[in-house]
Amino acid sequence: MRYDSILSGYTRFSFRHGLWTRRVYRRGVGPAVIIIHEMPGLHPLVVQFADRVALAGMTVFCPSLCGVAGRPADHPLSRFTILYGVCVRREFNSWAAGRSSPIVDWLRALARRAFQECGGRGVGAVGMCFTGGFALAMMTEPSVVAPVLSQPSLPLAGKNSPRASGIDASSEEVTCAKRRFGDENLSMVGLRFFGDPLVPDGRFETYRREFGENFEAIELDPKTAAPGGLKRPHSVLTINLRDEGPTKAAEQRVIEFLRERTSVAPPNRHDVATP
Repeated sequence: MRYDSILSGYTRFSFRHGLWTRRVYRRGVGPAVIIIHEMPGLHPLVVQFADRVALAGMTVFCPSLCGVAGRPADHPLSRFTILYGVCVRREFNSWAAGRSSPIVDWLRALARRAFQECGGRGVGAVGMCFTGGFALAMMTEPSVVAPVLSQPSLPLAGKNSPRASGIDASSEEVTCAKRRFGDENLSMVGLRFFGDPLVPDGRFETYRREFGENFEAIELDPKTAAPGGLKRPHSVLTINLRDEGPTKAAEQRVIEFLRERTSVAPPNRHDVATP
């Protein structure tokens, strides 16, 4: 069965760099934003978020890193995709703190291409869940100027595990981001629901300690979340996003941040169909 009809408004291309070739879906006009889907894949609610970013005057690039593009997150095969992504696929570093995932290098190369094609001040990068921390690690690529870390869940950690305060970025990547934040007047945004076991308190404390005022934390009461997904609210910009209230305000702040940092002119709403 084909599930990618929701992506019918997107052009698609295969992008190869290093060990990996992945399909990328593109839509919109203006500076580039790479939207890196959560597990179990590029599901419809991730696409709808990308639609809204494109409508705001940016060109979205949505790589499909695993799973089936367009397949709903609650599909019975999604559990298999998550387990395969966590335990087997070598693109992802699921357990070790202080180290980014190998696929990040592929994403940096995609950012270079997107910047060459779209211009602007630079490229935005939005990571979600397993890919949440990728946006920070991508900052060793000079074109990346607007990292957004939504519910960054790697490395996986139990409540009392030392990994609970760990982040999936190397010391060199952290140092590079700090330097760029100071030299280029940049910052990043992080989002999570309080009490989310996949995003421990210690992880956000590490971001605060390392990046200070350059880390804008948006932490939400789980009571404000839309139902769905995991037992506790997790997916801020997709599954647990409401059409109004604090989660919607968080989404709008992310879109505003991306527009500010990538130097977007007011969008021409005739360029992108209303989702």
